[in-house]
Amino acid sequence: MLSFLRAIIVITTTTFFVLAATSLSRSGTVVAAFSVPLGRSQASTRALLPLSRLLSSGSDVSAAATATAASNSLNNNTSMSLITNTEPKHAPASLLPNWMLEERTFCVTPSALEPKDAHDSNGPIVYWMQRDVRTVDNWALLWATHLATSRKVPLHVVYALPPPPLPALTDNEVDNDDLAPVLTDMPMTQRHGSFLLGGLECVSKELQQKNIPLHVLQPAAGTATVGQVVCETALRKLGAAMVVTDFSPLRQFREWKELQAAPILSNAGVPLYLVDAHNIVPVWSAVDKRQVGARTLRPRIHKVIGKYLQSYPVLSDMKASVASPEFKLGEYKAFLQMDDSVPAVDWAKPGTVAAMEQFDSFVAKGLKNFDSLRNDPVQKDICSNLSPWINHGHVSFASITKQVKKLNKYANGTASFVEEGVVRRELSDNFCYYSPNDYDSLTTAAVWAQESLALHAADPREYLYSLEELETGETHDDLWNAAQLQVVREGQMHGFMRMYWAKKILEWTVSPNFALRAAQYLNDKYALDGKDSNSFVGVGWSIMGIHDMGWKERPIFGKIRFMNYSKLLVSRMHVLCL
Repeated sequence: MLSFLRAIIVITTTTFFVLAATSLSRSGTVVAAFSVPLGRSQASTRALLPLSRLLSSGSDVSAAATATAASNSLNNNTSMSLITNTEPKHAPASLLPNWMLEERTFCVTPSALEPKDAHDSNGPIVYWMQRDVRTVDNWALLWATHLATSRKVPLHVVYALPPPPLPALTDNEVDNDDLAPVLTDMPMTQRHGSFLLGGLECVSKELQQKNIPLHVLQPAAGTATVGQVVCETALRKLGAAMVVTDFSPLRQFREWKELQAAPILSNAGVPLYLVDAHNIVPVWSAVDKRQVGARTLRPRIHKVIGKYLQSYPVLSDMKASVASPEFKLGEYKAFLQMDDSVPAVDWAKPGTVAAMEQFDSFVAKGLKNFDSLRNDPVQKDICSNLSPWINHGHVSFASITKQVKKLNKYANGTASFVEEGVVRRELSDNFCYYSPNDYDSLTTAAVWAQESLALHAADPREYLYSLEELETGETHDDLWNAAQLQVVREGQMHGFMRMYWAKKILEWTVSPNFALRAAQYLNDKYALDGKDSNSFVGVGWSIMGIHDMGWKERPIFGKIRFMNYSKLLVSRMHVLCL
């Protein structure tokens, strides 16, 4: 309908609408309010690449995987080794207080289980903080503090800033079709960098009050690996007897810890323990393989959640006063070389205190109707919008779960919120953990999805858009453009709209591989809650059917679930035509 080409879309997620006063330029024309150009037709000269070249079991896939691994190795200075999952080796009972479950721990230096005495005396305990950037309700920090206190030695916390990427290398993907950059090749945006550093600054102040120093490391790309830099600090500078670190299923962090740091520490006889302080049920304890969907993980989580949903002890002060390095915010900003084209947002303040304020607001405004209205982007304040704080580790979802259950009201809303926050979120970690080397690739999709996408990869597209056109919101679809412009400007997009948004990228781009990379790039660049396992799984669900089933076959999508513009409008949107 032509009337939709000029519209004010009132979708108040926060400001998911376009004000009449806004002026945008489209094809050199300045228009009032919101004007959308007609899309590019199939007349585009860009050739479609058969997906079968990427999805076959022959040498093309091996070549693509090798080229990708080589590129990642050069950019991140890692080895060509692939990450493998092994049977977890838990901490011995002698190291565990009565409140610490052994299942939360995973020793990745199996030849070194007990703390090592350094320099003829007891060396300090080092906590390598990376994913769970908080001092409140953090199992990894609590255990490290207990170890230091019981041994009467200092505790040091280290955090490694992500190295800025090296200059871009030639993309050696098989299709070589101007693919979007992968996560590790992207410079950190000011949006993400300011939130990260703001959270670290909160942690630095809170640790100082506990007499615990924070060392912020700056490992430059192209020199030593991140794991080497952390080990240099832990072993040579601090003389660590043991290193405890939090857990992330993302490949970048597993490489740092399991492939880079663990061999060095093992050779030194210093144990390295992972602690899953993010999930309620540790990812390696919930199940021992990748799950096909929430329906298979849910009963396993519910069976044991009572055991793992413990009360947290209070973080104790360290008696020994240790000099704490200065927190050099300006220096850290300069090191990160942040992309200032994506500015910080003012609606989300970093830190645990801000996270709990957001939670309190959700309880007051959204929890009551969360079960019935959470998928309606029109409804303001129904969703918790806690994902930036959860994904950056500023708050424990276990704590939130305990608090929302303790309220003992809005049973349906509470049950739905816990389902989304526990089962669905921990399902994402399960997916990335048990697919460590290709969770962001089409090769990790179910066989039915790979075959279906390959069969329809060369189907004609009514519209074809480049990455630049998508990024600037220049499609024929007013709702899609509004969603894209919202995430660019505000760093957030309603979850229901994000599904539609990603599926249309599959429909309007040259190939499924291009679509997957484009959606990951746009989400991780602009969404404040991006760069997380939930992001990879959300995009994967939309484009390659992760955790979904096959649907009625149709052009382009094959058996991937389809979402329709008109149905979306009728069921979810209020559009006021001018």
